[in-house]
Amino acid sequence: MSSGPSKPRDAVAGRRRAVVAALTQRTRVVDYALQRRALLADIRTGRRSLAEACDAHPYLQLAARHYGEPALIKCPVCAKDGLRLVHYIYGDALGKAAGQAKSLAELERMQDDYTEFDVYVVEVCRDCGWNHLDRTFVLGTGDLPRAADG
Repeated sequence: MSSGPSKPRDAVAGRRRAVVAALTQRTRVVDYALQRRALLADIRTGRRSLAEACDAHPYLQLAARHYGEPALIKCPVCAKDGLRLVHYIYGDALGKAAGQAKSLAELERMQDDYTEFDVYVVEVCRDCGWNHLDRTFVLGTGDLPRAADG
């Protein structure tokens, strides 16, 4: 029996941390960890029901299945391994792509193609339906749009 995580899982976790660090290094990040902790405390004390916290919309569950990146932690509610991070993108420059879920690999490619767009990272548990906004950040080249010559 192994005493720790397997090497392939460690490699995936290391690569994911590197990509996330590269993506969020030059951006404005808002972390919602305090709200998450407060909600989980409310669940533990009975001020909020599990039904309120574990109400992931079917489309969010679908996005978690197809675009979600495995989280490096277990679900804070059911303690199972089904926790995924789904990255949604928003911004005027994105056109029809705005509001779509994207993988980390897609975000890595897109950050050099657009001046600026917002990324919303949502925690979603495929097992119990827990969902919570984890963080937001801004990606893009940071270049100012060019003025039209007239």
